[in-house]
Amino acid sequence: MSVERSIITKFRKPIWSRFLEAVKVYDLISPNDKIAVCVSGGKDSFLLAKLMQELKRHSEIPFELEFISMNPGYNEQNAELIAKNASLLEIPLKTYKSDIFEVTEEIGGNSPCYLCARMRRGFLYARAEELGCNKIALGHHKSDVIETTLMGMLYGGQIQGMLPKLKSSNFGNMQLIRPMYCIEEGDIIHWQKYNNLQFIACACKKTEGLALGEQGYSARQEVKEIIRRVKEKNPDVESSVFKSIHNVQLDTLVGYKRNGKSYFMEKFNGSPEV
Repeated sequence: MSVERSIITKFRKPIWSRFLEAVKVYDLISPNDKIAVCVSGGKDSFLLAKLMQELKRHSEIPFELEFISMNPGYNEQNAELIAKNASLLEIPLKTYKSDIFEVTEEIGGNSPCYLCARMRRGFLYARAEELGCNKIALGHHKSDVIETTLMGMLYGGQIQGMLPKLKSSNFGNMQLIRPMYCIEEGDIIHWQKYNNLQFIACACKKTEGLALGEQGYSARQEVKEIIRRVKEKNPDVESSVFKSIHNVQLDTLVGYKRNGKSYFMEKFNGSPEV
């Protein structure tokens, strides 16, 4: 199909090669893995599904895939669009219903997004475990990593990144992987437009009235705008932020946390001037 061909032809360098880079550099897939690819219905997760299909088709490493999606309370239009895109893109999607939107609306207060994200991830871990999977794959990309780093500094008072791979703290030996870790969002949008595809955005009750693909206001949108403005004078700003989380200079930091334990100025006694 044309969408698959575009990934390994027109978008070979910005998408396919960077996808393979992340899988190799961060050691995301091992022989005999069974990976649940989580499809939310947006552009990122559907591209991830196609990339994983393509990798399985050509990889010498044997691994299995399941494609799972959760309907946390989408309206009929959005639920139908997800099913339509799964069929169009030939993704054998298993869809599970839940009432997460309803629950978070009742108990999430003015900021339900964090609770919603945690509940959705826990739900997906549980379904993946039932299917015999040892990993779940999410569609976070390089731009998500960069924005999360800046959001932590500007709004959270911390320097915090987004790992390409981590172990679940609640589901035994399950791991979460992010195979699109090195792919920029702008290239995903270009792929979507080139193939004339339409996807849902968040689609919760706070955003379901927006046009398809449109994002509501959020701290993340504000950080995107900050990056856009800085990029006008420094085209390499995104690459610099991304490199920074691979090049942390602990000797220059006042304090840090590891495994929940705080360390403060432990390097400062007798440290050389920097």
